[in-house]
Amino acid sequence: MQSQIGMVDISEKKPVRRTAVAEGKIFLKKSTMGKIKNKKIKKGDPLTVAEIAAINAVKDTPRLIPLCHQIPISKVETSFAVGTGTITARTTVTAVAKTGVEMEALAGVSAALLTIWDMVKYLEKDENGQYPDTRIADVRVVEKVKGR
Repeated sequence: MQSQIGMVDISEKKPVRRTAVAEGKIFLKKSTMGKIKNKKIKKGDPLTVAEIAAINAVKDTPRLIPLCHQIPISKVETSFAVGTGTITARTTVTAVAKTGVEMEALAGVSAALLTIWDMVKYLEKDENGQYPDTRIADVRVVEKVKGR
């Protein structure tokens, strides 16, 4: 029996400028949000570290997601909108490539949100060591552009 798993052949496609934007949210306690805003997190600034994590995740996407192609990334930008109980992360990835960059943008925003959680988890735990208020949600591709 022959395996049906394999990467899609993109060798006949022409390289085109491609951009994808992904975003997602992390819900945190208001007290944690105050500490983030006042730079009082033990491990340092979660947003700065999360931005670096997003870049690393974008570059490592083919290693993290087995059937993704390695593509030459031209640009990665991650931004954050800090609200009263949420942080929205947005990662934009650009490449001139034969395939899209949606998975890279999703990997980047996911890594950013997970990094924030890791850096503030000591503030989010309840007395039983659980996270009743903390969650990541709404991770999605918000825009995909090909050829502009």
